[in-house]
This record gives sequence, structure tokens and C-alpha cells, in this order.
Amino acid sequence: MATKRKVGNLLGLAVLCYLIQRPMHPYELSRTLRDNNDVRSIKFNHGSLYMVVGQLERAGFIAAQQTSRQGARPERTVYALTDAGRAEVRDWLRDLVGDPKHEYPQFVAALSLVAALPPDEVLVLLAQRLARLAEQRTEIRTIIDTATAQGVPGLFLVEEEYRLALLDAEVSFVESFRDRITDPHNDWSALWADFHAGPQAPRGEQP
Repeated sequence: MATKRKVGNLLGLAVLCYLIQRPMHPYELSRTLRDNNDVRSIKFNHGSLYMVVGQLERAGFIAAQQTSRQGARPERTVYALTDAGRAEVRDWLRDLVGDPKHEYPQFVAALSLVAALPPDEVLVLLAQRLARLAEQRTEIRTIIDTATAQGVPGLFLVEEEYRLALLDAEVSFVESFRDRITDPHNDWSALWADFHAGPQAPRGEQP
């Protein structure tokens, strides 16, 4: 059973994980998240980061350590991880790694309703998707190869390798689905096409 967490936003988990290294202020956390390319995994902006930091503080997972000001810049509060926050990191990660969650990917939703489009158009769209998947695969492969050449340990590239594995699986599925649409021996492609062909108007009524 999924745990009901005081802070459920995955950005909160990222903040807690980085505070394990050392206390930081939100601006430094934001820079660290961007420097480590976490924006590819977790959506956030300046406002959402400060909101999550506030939630974590109210939950007792982090605590303000000191506040400083440099020149005309706004005050910056440095936050440190509490013992409760440290325990929450481990528990949250155990839950995410060990317990698959039901998600709602947009492509799955589209596939459940794809019969609303004519099969010929779907074939064009699938070709378009395959081309984009190939581009994404090249992008991820470049990220992995570049980071590896720079000496980044493989442990810190596992999320990119997972993305690559998902892309490979999706390419395989899309190619299989494309082939099934064009297979004259299946029991549904003709029905699908006939549905979109619709009733033929009498000759005298055609424009």
C-alpha cells in the first residue's frame, strides 16, 4: 500500500537528497538541480522550489540553519536536513524503488482511444513518432557517452539508461503496432477502416 506522505512532490525528495551532502539555501539547491540535469526527471521552477522547501520545513524534514544577506540581494536562508528528513529520504526511496506505481502516460491514453482516428492517419502518426523516438534515443545516447567520457560514474547515469531502455521498448511496440495495422490477416483492421469510411452517399446526391 502506498504511503501517504506529508510532502508528496518528488521535488521534495530531490531537495532532501541534496541536503544530505551539506546545508544549502534554495538558490543553491536550484543551481544544483539544474547542474545535475534533474530538470529532465523532475519538473520545477523558482516558485515551486520555494513552495516545496516551505512544506519540508513545516513537516520537520528540514530546518533553517542561518540567514544571510549579501549587499542588496534578498536574504538567503540556509536549510539543513533533520533526523526526520534523513529517515524520510530512505523510506521514500525504498517505496519508489520497490513498489511499482500506477501511472497515466499520455501515449497509453491515446492508444486506448486511437480507434477514433482512421488507420491510414494513425500509420502516418506512428511513423512521425518513430522518427521522434529515434531523435530522443540519439540525444540520450549522446548524454551518456559524453558523461562517461568526462569520468561520470555509471551510478549517476542509470536514469538515462532507464530512459533508453523505455525508448527501445516503445520503438519495438510502435513498430509491431504499425505492422499489425497493415496486416490483412488480423480481425480488426478492416472493421476499423470500414468504420471511418462511413456510409456512401447515393450517386445523385454527390456534389
